[in-house]
Amino acid sequence: MKYVPRLAVTTLRRLLRTFPAVLVFGPRQSGKSTLVRRLFPRWFHLDLERPRDLALVRADAEAFFAAHPRRVVIDEAQRMPELFPVLRHLLDSAPAKGRAILTGSASPALLRTASETLAGRIGLLELTPFRMVELAGTRLAEDRWFWGGFPPVHALPGHRARAEWLDSYLTTLLERDLPALGIRLPAVRLRHLATMLTHVHGSLLNVSDLARSLGVSVPTVAHDLDVLEGMFLIRRLPPYHTNIQKRLTKSPKVYVRDTGLLHALAGLDRPEALESWHHRGHSFEGLVIEEVIALARERVVRPEFFFWRTQAGAEIDLLIAEGRRLVPIEIKLGTVDQYTIRSLRQAMADLGCQKGWIVTGVGERLRAGPDLEIVPWSRVATGEIDFGLTPTRR
Repeated sequence: MKYVPRLAVTTLRRLLRTFPAVLVFGPRQSGKSTLVRRLFPRWFHLDLERPRDLALVRADAEAFFAAHPRRVVIDEAQRMPELFPVLRHLLDSAPAKGRAILTGSASPALLRTASETLAGRIGLLELTPFRMVELAGTRLAEDRWFWGGFPPVHALPGHRARAEWLDSYLTTLLERDLPALGIRLPAVRLRHLATMLTHVHGSLLNVSDLARSLGVSVPTVAHDLDVLEGMFLIRRLPPYHTNIQKRLTKSPKVYVRDTGLLHALAGLDRPEALESWHHRGHSFEGLVIEEVIALARERVVRPEFFFWRTQAGAEIDLLIAEGRRLVPIEIKLGTVDQYTIRSLRQAMADLGCQKGWIVTGVGERLRAGPDLEIVPWSRVATGEIDFGLTPTRR
């Protein structure tokens, strides 16, 4: 498969001009190592999943950094959490920008360790699997919704090979990666929980119902969900709360982040199966949400993401908080009807939003008034729509 340029390159270069170190984190097989090796081939690269490299650093981490004080890349840094205090000492003893790049995946504690130990010294960059906008104009774009964004999937020919890769990915994640990180949870239970989440993907999360179905306690399921989220497998989108005197939904919505894994867990093995799947609309919703969140993080400093729903029916699928400004986005796979427009306008009035957006799977771009724009997914997927987000200074 031909190399697909990643949009994260611009952000990575900017962070290296700002911080002594950068952590590139994200799901396993999302392309972190490929990105860094292609961008910085002359840097010294270590892979802590390779026994020789791990032994080299563990033998004497301080001596290693003394010998390689600049331009070092350490892949799978979550394998050695004791590395972070040593790195902190190195960065403090000889401050300079762009000295080290770390990559990490599948570790619920990785971000917390990096943020606490290297606060102010490390920039954070989440690398997702392929975004739709990265595949725009290539033959891979039409496969992105059903098969997800993991690069190895798109390098495989045929439905069977791709379905087998996704199944193997889930098995490796749950049966190998978690135990290697010291997380001792039954892989069968986690797989069962992940499968159950495909039935509530895009819906409100009811932990009590999941616990009852699994035959375990609510705290057990809550912890399992924390683990799945820390492994980048799911996203819990919290409700937005304000002082408005309305009865608001308090539970988060849950999504399986990669649509390929969503469909694999649901037992769909080829694109044709998606056409009749009763959760097809929610699958599309998750696809759009992940794409827009990645766009917002690329353009906005510290955006926050929510949904909004009142018990009276006013709803917003994705609410981006850009400082005090709120950007409301409703998502609808089919034709936009008047009920959807009225519901979004009511929610915008509740929140004081000046402009709203509806992303639809069909139709053309049009205005439903000065305060509301309807945009087809095809134009979001090619990067033509930015939802009015304020660009970050490069």
